[in-house]
Amino acid sequence: MSLVTHRPRGTIDVLPSEIGRWHHVEHAVREVCHRFGFGEIRTPHFEHAELFVRTTGETTDILEKETYTFTDRGGRDLTLRPEGTPGVVRAFLENGLHNEGLPAKFYYLGPMFRYDRPQAARYRQHTQFGVETFGASGPEADFEVMMVAFALLRNLGLGDLGVQLNSIGCPECRPAFRQLLVEHFTSRSDELCSDCRRRLSRNPLRLLDCKEEACQPHKNAAPASYEHLCLACDDHFAAVQAQLRRAGIAYQLDAKLVRGLDYYTRTVFEIVYGGLGAQSTVCGGGRYDGLIEAAGGPAVAGVGFGMGIERILLTLEGEGVKLPVRDTTELFIAAAGADNPDVRSRVWDLVFALRADGLSVETDILNRSLRQQMRYADRRGARLVAVIGPDELESGQLKLKVMSTGQETAATIDQLSGQVRGLLSAG
Repeated sequence: MSLVTHRPRGTIDVLPSEIGRWHHVEHAVREVCHRFGFGEIRTPHFEHAELFVRTTGETTDILEKETYTFTDRGGRDLTLRPEGTPGVVRAFLENGLHNEGLPAKFYYLGPMFRYDRPQAARYRQHTQFGVETFGASGPEADFEVMMVAFALLRNLGLGDLGVQLNSIGCPECRPAFRQLLVEHFTSRSDELCSDCRRRLSRNPLRLLDCKEEACQPHKNAAPASYEHLCLACDDHFAAVQAQLRRAGIAYQLDAKLVRGLDYYTRTVFEIVYGGLGAQSTVCGGGRYDGLIEAAGGPAVAGVGFGMGIERILLTLEGEGVKLPVRDTTELFIAAAGADNPDVRSRVWDLVFALRADGLSVETDILNRSLRQQMRYADRRGARLVAVIGPDELESGQLKLKVMSTGQETAATIDQLSGQVRGLLSAG
């Protein structure tokens, strides 16, 4: 039997030498969400397939082409979650969270699965951060979720941010706009791609999201949804824009922005970063006031966004934003005279005591020479190194070496924890 040595196409390995970048972004996500009052929710990586049919929509590309759906041993159809919102909605209803007072504000951070053509920062298993606000129908909720994304991206070092904005109306005004689209594209149906011809009768709004070159002139000439809103949707859209102007957020109206999922209503948006060129979108979301009802719950409004962590990391790397690449060891204790049992025993006692005190501490477990231990400490990225041998045990004194500068500081074994913390906090 040959050894399987290749990961599945469209997936990545995150190695210990890279994990620090992920932890940095994940910590920033949690800190910003805490500030804005969003609580973390964790849902299963797979759900009943029917959940995505009822919420995501049968005519979306996700369900038609991209889901990983399988039948389990009990004959149940299950789907690896292609996006986060339906699972959060299901958990919101199943656990009775809609009875605990509204609005309810959640965030999630975890893997999603889509069978798609792999490309830069777009994988078949990817990591998504998203927020959801349930029970707030006013424009303030739309604005707040956008500000969560802005706060995170700015905290990570991205400044040239703006919003692409549209309103796709509601069940009151969308049917008339839908008919306008059908009339517009029907007269050009012979020149549309095969997907758009199929969508024309099933979901004409999706024609505005087509990326095929042949469809672009017809898409650009289509009527704008924000010019065909009912009074309530128009007022809502105007209020969202007013909030953005008050906050000094640059935005542009984009009549072709519809998002890729059936459940959106009214506000849809993308946050774009100027440094990315054609691939400028770093976040997308909008309002979905009918989604919870479609999942079998009460009529509760919703708004949120999703953001790919891989895309954010790629953007930060491209812009030269320095992120920690490894979770470094704070202190490495090297044993001088590794064959001396008294030295080894005292080193291990000290290692466990310092770990219990909350420090990240390593020592050698292969009984190598002092030179080899120092090389290993350097490879591990240890910030400080202490060498303990018979002389240090007798005197109770040692030296702490700052690996980045080579500077050495006198320290005592009995007070080592406090002295290590002092050097770490000093940089």
